[in-house]
Amino acid sequence: MEHAAQSAMLEGLQPLIEVLTGRGYRVVGPTLRDNAIVLAELESADDLPRGWGVDTAPGHYRVRRREDEAAFGHSSGPQSWKQFLHPPRQRLWSGGRDGVADGEPEESPRYAFLGVRGCDLAAIATLDRVLGYSQHPDSTYVGRRRQIFVVAVNCTEPGGLCFCASMGTGPAAGPGYDLALTERLDGDAPTYLVDVGTPDGADVLAAIPHRSADAGEIEGARKEVDAATSRMGREMPSVDLRELLMRNRESPQWEEVASRCLTCGNCTMVCPTCFCTSTEDVSDLTGDNAERWQHWASCFEFDFTHVHGGSVRQSGPSRYRHWITHKLGTWHDQFGMSGCVGCGRCIAWCPTGIDITEEMTTMARRDGDD
Repeated sequence: MEHAAQSAMLEGLQPLIEVLTGRGYRVVGPTLRDNAIVLAELESADDLPRGWGVDTAPGHYRVRRREDEAAFGHSSGPQSWKQFLHPPRQRLWSGGRDGVADGEPEESPRYAFLGVRGCDLAAIATLDRVLGYSQHPDSTYVGRRRQIFVVAVNCTEPGGLCFCASMGTGPAAGPGYDLALTERLDGDAPTYLVDVGTPDGADVLAAIPHRSADAGEIEGARKEVDAATSRMGREMPSVDLRELLMRNRESPQWEEVASRCLTCGNCTMVCPTCFCTSTEDVSDLTGDNAERWQHWASCFEFDFTHVHGGSVRQSGPSRYRHWITHKLGTWHDQFGMSGCVGCGRCIAWCPTGIDITEEMTTMARRDGDD
């Protein structure tokens, strides 16, 4: 973890939310709804899932009561921050018979993200590379991204499917935050060590009641985060994943995993870095107005690779191979980084419990036996 120039202690999160709201931000963070920890707009700190944790396993996600009042004592839920930066569905333009077209994007809110994990902060950085700083940037993404204030959270209690340590994205939040919190549970109520990442973060902190953190508090918080590294529920094999996948393009393992894969696309929908989209044109019943909408797409869809004559990847094995090979391999060729941040969502929300770390470990073992 990088040591910030300033470390402070907060006794509670309500003042932080009030200051951010007062500055025009819509504060979004984790909350308990529909038996899951989901991201939603917060009206107060009482909306946070205090005292709730989660149990995760392949194809399994359940909330559970904790024995304390931790607000961030849970691993990632089914949603990621991607939905606020790269919405699942957005209108591109509309037009009528009068020839007047409206192509102006809708004005996006100023969001303050509260509770961004290291893996999700890395995912935002990945989307920045793909959509924000590419040769042909997505202007709507860039506009949303410029208005975001990020309050990260360092993980001290990884979940059963987390493998961010082996992907180099956690448990400590990397660069990109304005403020970073480490939740401490030494007393009756949680306290928060705050690290400052930007001048905007320092300005917000100055408006919140706080005190300077002493050396013992700082050291204790760092040790708790460092200890989480060795308590990850999963890990990727420590091999060159790109080269491993390239050597195993014709592996019988693709047929084996496809026999369990439903090609439902859940993994791509919950993934915080998958960015593919499609467009559709719609008109009203009178035919007087037409609109073009962009929506998330999945490479598991049969028509995803449709060209004249049919789809290129018609089989389940070919579609699964494409997804994992792009995510862990050719993403490096395109963007100079991995497309996986180790959040474990694809494992938890796969209906048949396919585990990306298990598949890569099996492939690495078989590759070594050849």
